[in-house]
Amino acid sequence: MASLLQSRVPSSSSSLSSSSSGIQWRPSAALSSRPRRRIFTVQAKIREIFMPALSSTMTEGKIVSWIKSEGDVLSKGESVVVVESDKADMDVETFYDGILAAIVVGEGEVAPVGAPIGLLAETEDEIAEAKAKAKSTGSSSQSVPPPAASPPPPPPPPVSAAPLTPAAKVADGPRKIVATPYAKKLAKQHKVDINSLVGTGNFGRITPADIEAAAGIPPKKSAPVASVTLAAETAAPAPKASATTFPEIPGSTVVPFTTMQSAVSKNMVESLSVPTFRVGYPVATDALDALYEKVKPKGVTMTALLAKAAAMALAQHPVVNSTCKDGKSFTYNCSINIAVAVAINGGLITPVLQDADKLDLYLLSKKWKELVEKARAKQLQPNDYNSGTFTLSNLGMFGVDKFDAILPPGQGAIMAVGASKPTVVADADGFFSVKSKMLVNVTADHRIIYGADLAAFLQTFSKIVENPESLTM
Repeated sequence: MASLLQSRVPSSSSSLSSSSSGIQWRPSAALSSRPRRRIFTVQAKIREIFMPALSSTMTEGKIVSWIKSEGDVLSKGESVVVVESDKADMDVETFYDGILAAIVVGEGEVAPVGAPIGLLAETEDEIAEAKAKAKSTGSSSQSVPPPAASPPPPPPPPVSAAPLTPAAKVADGPRKIVATPYAKKLAKQHKVDINSLVGTGNFGRITPADIEAAAGIPPKKSAPVASVTLAAETAAPAPKASATTFPEIPGSTVVPFTTMQSAVSKNMVESLSVPTFRVGYPVATDALDALYEKVKPKGVTMTALLAKAAAMALAQHPVVNSTCKDGKSFTYNCSINIAVAVAINGGLITPVLQDADKLDLYLLSKKWKELVEKARAKQLQPNDYNSGTFTLSNLGMFGVDKFDAILPPGQGAIMAVGASKPTVVADADGFFSVKSKMLVNVTADHRIIYGADLAAFLQTFSKIVENPESLTM
């Protein structure tokens, strides 16, 4: 459960009643010690419900459903709304008692982190005021046009004459500033007071274009205008621009990414910046298959067996469990947390078996089943999926012989496990026999893990799998 409500409540103002008469008043000696009577005027409390940050990578959230409706009375700690983050759906609780006066962001709509999604009134008297505020918030967010790209044909003067005018002064009163990280960086570089700007992004979000306009920096799109005119004169590079476009296939349907798919896409692109290498290793599985048949009736899965074996091997090769995050140093992780890839409807997630080397096989398998159920119900908490130090991806149950896995950001290695299949093997004396073998491929970060490190780790993993008695201890 996540807590969401943050308040923006006007400070209580007090007005001291005093005589408006022009007669000078002098207190008598008997009344001089009596305090003056004060009349306090307390303003209405209308709290904004903000889109919470449910994970460190979340930049926006989607409203799955509102558990409560407008006009419902809320109690502190009660679930109000279900928000879809980049990894899971989470119920969000309220910190305050009150009435859900207005819903600003409806079901199925998306809002950036920190944007208001609803209004909470303290009493029924403030409901009308809250609804009016919600309408004004919605209309202002719709009326503010996004930074429009100037068309290529017009000459440079119209480009410079079309400022974004976000530098209007904000009305007095406290408010929450929502700005992109790059916008904050630009504001610091150009010494622009970010509190004095009105953003042109969604829900008043301050964008880098707003900062540049406030600093008097001309739009960067004026430079391409000149290049476009030069390209028109030469007429040679023009056909190259159409090479990046793809022909539309009649009858095709465009489906936008879900929040989870967007997060997966971002992580996969980020992984391309890490120099990786891959090592494959065949592992005999006859003994492991026999052990699995014994422990399967007790609820132990093959995934739990492989995760346990990997954790025990990592304990002997801590460098494979290490992490490089800044490109200048690496960290030996004190815990061995095995993340296991799970395909769910609409995406991919990696629930984490924490301290897998310290848990016995049966407890590890029980915990894994609980994580899978929570993952498919989209009820994982952030610590359930973002604390992995090593990832295991198993496609053997689908009959896949071998495959390569992409290294997740923030980890040193990922193991891809293929199917166990009968293989003809020749021994030292030249006799042939048939043994079950699976091919294991490991993708590793070459900045911190070298070929010899990975080979030694795979040898240890192979010995544990081929002699699996230690897995049940």
